[in-house]
Amino acid sequence: MKVQPVLLSGGSGTRLWPLSREAYPKQFLPLAGEHTMLQDTWLRVAPLAASAPIVVANEEHRFLAGEQLRLVGVEHADIVLEPVGRNTAPAIAAAALQATAGGDDPVLLVLPSDHVVRDADGFRAAVAQALPAAEAGALVTFGIVPSAPETGFGYIQAGPGEGVRPVLRFVEKPDAATARSYLDAGGYYWNSGMFLFRASRYLAELERFRPDILASVRAAFGAARRDGDFIRLDREAFAACPSDSIDYAVMEKTDDARVLPVDIGWNDVGSWSALWEVSEQDEHGNARHGDVIAVDSRNSYAYARRLVALVGVDDLVVVETDDAVLVAHKDKVQQVKDVVAKLKSDERSHAVLHREVHRPWGSYDSIDRDDGFQVKRIKVKPGARLSLQSHKHRAEHWIVVRGTARVTRDNDVFELHANQSTYIPLGAKHRLENPGTGMLELIEVQSGSYLGEDDIVRYEDVYGRS
Repeated sequence: MKVQPVLLSGGSGTRLWPLSREAYPKQFLPLAGEHTMLQDTWLRVAPLAASAPIVVANEEHRFLAGEQLRLVGVEHADIVLEPVGRNTAPAIAAAALQATAGGDDPVLLVLPSDHVVRDADGFRAAVAQALPAAEAGALVTFGIVPSAPETGFGYIQAGPGEGVRPVLRFVEKPDAATARSYLDAGGYYWNSGMFLFRASRYLAELERFRPDILASVRAAFGAARRDGDFIRLDREAFAACPSDSIDYAVMEKTDDARVLPVDIGWNDVGSWSALWEVSEQDEHGNARHGDVIAVDSRNSYAYARRLVALVGVDDLVVVETDDAVLVAHKDKVQQVKDVVAKLKSDERSHAVLHREVHRPWGSYDSIDRDDGFQVKRIKVKPGARLSLQSHKHRAEHWIVVRGTARVTRDNDVFELHANQSTYIPLGAKHRLENPGTGMLELIEVQSGSYLGEDDIVRYEDVYGRS
């Protein structure tokens, strides 16, 4: 049994702010173990895979996705880049077009990359059980056996029988009374968002029910630019595509929708309370990540970079990052998205960026700033280099803390070692490289009238940003 995994990695994870942010969302974070959620998703399905996964990701996350997969042994995934988000129906269509581009027609195992599945063996057994139906032309989804009258999930009503069975209907997220009636009646399952079907069957049903979506995706895929492992969908064509989910566009309309009920320890980790549920807890029900002390406190979740103490509190979520602190009651964590909306309306960067900003060459952390100056800590990966660039409004002073820096400054190229420094005048063309085998770390002091990240003129760039 071999399938073609499709990992959907386009989400922004705003309900897990401040840890998850648009530029570094939850699928790239190690929230439920030592690996990130994207890595865990791949490792769960790797034994079933005929080849490297097809990943559908936001264009801004391309290097995160590629690097994280490389760290778990995937050297050449096909990473389809969405210039704008258009929901799951177009994303899966783009993956199906990529899967069939060479003339094959594989069975696609479509998985969100930000879910937890505790029973990986049970999950793989379920895929094996559903595979004959998918090979025969069915569009199979996996329904989660409900453990509670959950109001945060959609439900699937299954027809009678055992194993893979017809879908009678998909239903929206219910109120508490309706959810309880579903559990009492039986035959209702949580909608997991995981699917198994032949690529050609999905494309055929999408063309039947939403030909406008398929036409737009075909145009975007046909005009895509290939850049190594990256398939960059055409921006104009994809932006013109209607936004719709696979459920609305196909699964609720097709006569070939099937569901396999499974009990695999699934959780979509869609909120801080959901993350508390899947985290290891102490004898008082507290889940702790980092340097956390809990005294006379129960059923709380705390994530800390620095020391955080909980005293006499119950059912709280406390999340402390370098530049933001969240304190919320566990019953109110869905309202975190309202905080993110407020940050966006106020045009505050906290909705999008962490203080430490990751780039394909490494990262930078703005550790101090005031009128006319900014201090950054910069890390450059071994063998990486920044673009050849200049600035119109700022000069820079670089002090190497660890490693070796190769510096280009106008016509000069030279190396700096620990405790050595150099000055980059305003307007000078410059580049920073790490020729060593270890991480390069340096302190950058900027001075000037404007210190925004958009004050960069790029002349050459190995990451395609010039």
